[in-house]
Parts: sequence; structure tokens; C-alpha cells
Amino acid sequence: MRVSRIAIATGVAASTVLLLAGPAAAHVSVQPQGEAAKGGYATLNFKVPNERDQASTVKLEVNFPADHPLSSVTPEAVPGWKIDITKGKLDKPLEVHGKKITEAVSKVTWTADGSKIAPGYFQQFPVSVGQLPEDADQLVFKAIQTYDNKEVVRWIEEPTAGGEEPDSPAPVLKLSAASEDHHGGGTAAGDDHKADDKAASAEGDKKETHAASSSSSDTTARTLGIIGILIGVAGVAFGVLAGRRRNA
Repeated sequence: MRVSRIAIATGVAASTVLLLAGPAAAHVSVQPQGEAAKGGYATLNFKVPNERDQASTVKLEVNFPADHPLSSVTPEAVPGWKIDITKGKLDKPLEVHGKKITEAVSKVTWTADGSKIAPGYFQQFPVSVGQLPEDADQLVFKAIQTYDNKEVVRWIEEPTAGGEEPDSPAPVLKLSAASEDHHGGGTAAGDDHKADDKAASAEGDKKETHAASSSSSDTTARTLGIIGILIGVAGVAFGVLAGRRRNA
């Protein structure tokens, strides 16, 4: 009985921790698809959970870092959401692939247009970005979430190294070491192509083996057929000769 009480108490305590930890982790965040390598390109997912029980999320604004402007920002179309892109002039032009970039995206806004993020659900908003900076370890994207009851939540507090997580932390993208091809995630794509090549080669080997086996089988069948015909002819000839000897 005592063991059962201890088990029940432990279970209740664990459930309480999960309930308390759940809401704290439900904030707007950003994660790359694959990796986000310095100097490369990446596709980022801005994940927006709905924290309210009686309201739905109808708008998301993501501000792009002004200290590390990105020359290319292309949102993916999300059904039921309208996308607005805001650009601004750069104090210092960017040099990208031999071209001078004088303006960059400063904000992307998604507004519900036939869709909402209902209580208990989340939505991801993908964006292709580049060229990622080579002189930074992370990028901070301050975000603003708006509900249909007019409530606005500002995810703009920057976390500090070694400090506690703020109440309303801004989404932070960690950058990995620069890759050789400077395309962020290109290695994984290359591995996929290699795997496809190996699969194609293996399939080709199978076909060649099957063809060789079929050819060998056909040759064997033909040889056996010819041998059978020769044996049959020899048998007939032997029978004719035997008959003649008997008649003689």
C-alpha cells in the first residue's frame, strides 16, 4: 500500500511538472530545415503555437535582423494566409555574387485570409533565406503574434548567454560552421544524389545480371534442344539399320 501511495504521489508530481512546463515552451520559434550554415542558404520554419484557450492566432509579424541583413528572403505560400513583405534601404550595400544590393527585407507579415491557428494547434511559416552571415553565430528574429480578440504578444526579448529564458523570448536561429559549397544543407542534398546514383547503379547491375542469366538460360536450352534432336536422329538411324539387318 505504501509503495502504491509513493507511486501515485510521484505520478502526480510528474504530471504537475509537465503541465507547468508546457505553457512556458509554447512560444514562437525558428528552426532550419536541415542546417543553417554560415555563408550559405537555408529554409527556415517559423513555428507559431496558439497559447490561448478562447482565441485564435490571426497574424504573425517577423522582423529580420538589421545588423545582419539578408539579401534573399522568399516566403513559401501558406494556404489561408496573406503574405506582405516589407523592404528597407541599407546603410551599407551588400555585395552578393558580384552584385550590389542596396535594400533588404526588414519584415514579413502573415495575415489570416480564410484560415486561423485555433486553440491547441500550431502553424509553420517557411521562408527561404540567404546569404547567411559568416561573422555571426546566431540571428535573432523578433516576432509579434496577434489573436482575434485583439490581444498582441511580443516575442522580442533577446536571450542572454548563461541566463534564464525571458518571459517572451525572440526566435533565435543558431548558425552552424560554414560548409564547403556555402549552400547550407547542400551536403545532405549531395548525399541524396549519391544514394540515388548508387540505387540506379545497383538497379542497372540487377538488370544486367538478369539479362546475362536469361541469355545463359536461352543458350543452355538451345544446346539441350539440339542435343535432343541429334539423339533422336541417331535413334531413328539405329532403328533403320537394325531393321535392315534383321531382314537380311
